[in-house]
Amino acid sequence: MADRTESSISIAAAPGAVLDVIADFSDYPKWAGEVKAVTVLSEEGDGWPDQVQFTLDAGVIKDTYVLDYEWDLADDGTGVVSWSLVKATVLKAMNGSYTLGSTGDGTTVTYRLAVDLTIPMLGMLKRKAEKVIVDTALKELKKRVES
Repeated sequence: MADRTESSISIAAAPGAVLDVIADFSDYPKWAGEVKAVTVLSEEGDGWPDQVQFTLDAGVIKDTYVLDYEWDLADDGTGVVSWSLVKATVLKAMNGSYTLGSTGDGTTVTYRLAVDLTIPMLGMLKRKAEKVIVDTALKELKKRVES
């Protein structure tokens, strides 16, 4: 699973405000179109969500899966939020991250994602699907943070 998709976007808000939206999993169904339900299964000792269950309906791909999160962040909200797949039905692997960097007057968010499915799919189609997921997620995140 060496191939991954990466894209960045600038958001007119401080990294801490962007991080607040990323970490508020219960609100994902309100702004992340394909996410239908989210449940935080466990939290780390510092209060950050550790394992989170998602129900996804992205047209041809419907799945309920659990991601394990790592939060490597500075006090100002800059840093990396990363995740890896714990269990799923259709997904075989899902590794990704948000990297938040301060631009002085806002935040640059870089989203990296690598997905593998249990169903056969050409690599080119998989990368295209990843690109749609990444670009849509970044646009929806920007809209949510800046609203």
